[in-house]
Amino acid sequence: MSYKFFSNKDCEFFPCHKNDDLNNFNCLFCYCPLYMLGSDCGGNFVYLENGIKDCSSCDIPHRKDFGYEYVQKKLRLYAESVKNV
Repeated sequence: MSYKFFSNKDCEFFPCHKNDDLNNFNCLFCYCPLYMLGSDCGGNFVYLENGIKDCSSCDIPHRKDFGYEYVQKKLRLYAESVKNV
């Protein structure tokens, strides 16, 4: 489905992560909506000495094959967890 994938090869930052398959690099989540989940995002990240979360080794939201579904699932879990807060 077209709403699950968008690639902006004209972007000055494309690709924002190292990737060998640029034809399937998804720009839909240009800024990862899972960043706010901290260590619960499930991605490949590290915390820098200054406390900033470095996601430069994570390609989950940019994966055409499962990125959209992964992000949606995580957001649903988060929404459910704060539902009664």
